Amino acid sequence: MKVCIGGTFNILHKGHKFLIDKAFKTAGKNGFVFIGVTAGIMIKNKKNVKSLKERIKSLNEYLTSKGYKKNAEIKPIYDKYGVALEEEYDAIIVSPETLKTAELINKKRISEKKKPLIIKKISYVLAEDKKPISSTRILNKEINEKGQVC
Repeated sequence: MKVCIGGTFNILHKGHKFLIDKAFKTAGKNGFVFIGVTAGIMIKNKKNVKSLKERIKSLNEYLTSKGYKKNAEIKPIYDKYGVALEEEYDAIIVSPETLKTAELINKKRISEKKKPLIIKKISYVLAEDKKPISSTRILNKEINEKGQVC
């Protein structure tokens, strides 16, 4: 199965890893996962975002550590659709935050006579304080990458 995911991946945290792991589990042993990393105008209004090179390096390190690297491709994306309109994928894995984008992608795919993607929504991964883990919370030193309260 061919699966796509996207995100900023500013600080690769437990929630991102859960999303990535779900994508590879969905793709299956011989499947393929495209990881779109937001760039350009997509991150224009975000604060303290690491360079694209640094974010991709972190993703590559994680993929290598999990044995996923050979079944993956990481590329920058410059809009909310990424490559999901241009290429054929079977599924997209999203968080509650990106569900509406996946629905828009499917609407556009259908209007272009392409098959809709299977949308698999994961739950937020919660920190010890029962609030979602996010790069913003990590940058604010509320929690660490594992969701532990600082």
